[in-house]
Amino acid sequence: MKLIGPFSQILPLTGLPERGPVSDEQLLVIENGGVLVYEDAVLFGSYEALLQQYPLAEMERIEEAMTLLPGFVDCHTHICFGGNRSRDYAMRIAGKSYLDIARAGGGIWDSVMKTREADETQLAELTVARANRHLRDGVTTIEIKSGYGLDMESELKMLRAIRTAAQHTEATLVPTCLAAHMRPKDFDGDEKAYLQWILRELIPVVKAEHLADRIDIFVEETAFSTEAARGFLQSAKAAGMQITVHADQFSSGGSAVAVEAGALSADHLEASTEEDIRRLGAAGTVAVVLPGASLGLGMAYAPARKLLNAGACLAIASDWNPGSAPMGDLLMQAAVMSAAERLSSAEVFAALTHRAAKALGRTLPAGDLQAYPTKDYRDILYYQGRMKPVRIWKGGQKTDII
Repeated sequence: MKLIGPFSQILPLTGLPERGPVSDEQLLVIENGGVLVYEDAVLFGSYEALLQQYPLAEMERIEEAMTLLPGFVDCHTHICFGGNRSRDYAMRIAGKSYLDIARAGGGIWDSVMKTREADETQLAELTVARANRHLRDGVTTIEIKSGYGLDMESELKMLRAIRTAAQHTEATLVPTCLAAHMRPKDFDGDEKAYLQWILRELIPVVKAEHLADRIDIFVEETAFSTEAARGFLQSAKAAGMQITVHADQFSSGGSAVAVEAGALSADHLEASTEEDIRRLGAAGTVAVVLPGASLGLGMAYAPARKLLNAGACLAIASDWNPGSAPMGDLLMQAAVMSAAERLSSAEVFAALTHRAAKALGRTLPAGDLQAYPTKDYRDILYYQGRMKPVRIWKGGQKTDII
């Protein structure tokens, strides 16, 4: 049992609604607070009251002015990859289209080739480095997708690398199989044949090796059709996999498939229509918006404000990947999007914690905490990501990452 404090402010982010709008007035702000960490639980309250109630607790004294938040959850990343796509980015900002870049050898296939060239050890080391950077920024739980392999050997290599990486970082890593990222150029067959290959050949090995219990599919005109995705998701769910969908990034259709299939989340949503927004607002599927992709591609943000007003459970994730979202700074992206979409501090923090955990089918881990060098929580978004945490706790234990 450990008592940590006192903190100038603590925002436990408990008691907030699971979906829909959240006002800052609904935030519980504990002044001069402390946190008692014991076993797999935490207790927030007045530091002095906790000190009197638990005088024998181990003490971790905080001498500076700090504000405490739960650790962030990034529920959508692609940080296991080889190489980069700076050439793609230079072409994009020079005015080249997605198709122009693909014809020049760029796009997802470029990352597939570079990831196939990397060995498992290299991929694990790269993933650990990126996960640790995220952890230093207060992101204590990180979802990581495969999807730059697109054949048996390379997809399994990626998922095994993620498993290895999880043993060498204090962050919690959550693997997702995204073999349905695109139909590989070297696959002899149509989209349905490729998806059947994933279901019949790849998934049994993934399950047997306990590499992932989540599966994702990119539903888009340049990836997989809504018709093919429906059958794929039904089969994957029947096989015991949790399902999620890359949806409505460039065209509508994917979020409807996600809701129909009962997916945990529909991610992207930049092209969601009013009907898509209404549908997500009424569904149990979490709406995950990815401002990093909008910044990287120069696109409009997903309609986060409308989604919240419609009653959706909104999460914000980084989409950290080598192509469309190479920055990977979750807090900065969320802060900038909040200004554009008029999201309250409470809505942003909920979207980075409890609601993001729900997108992974999880609850927020007790004892995953981060402290910022300020007396006022409002400073965190005010500085638009420039203010970073100065202490991180994982399971109540202070990490050495900072």
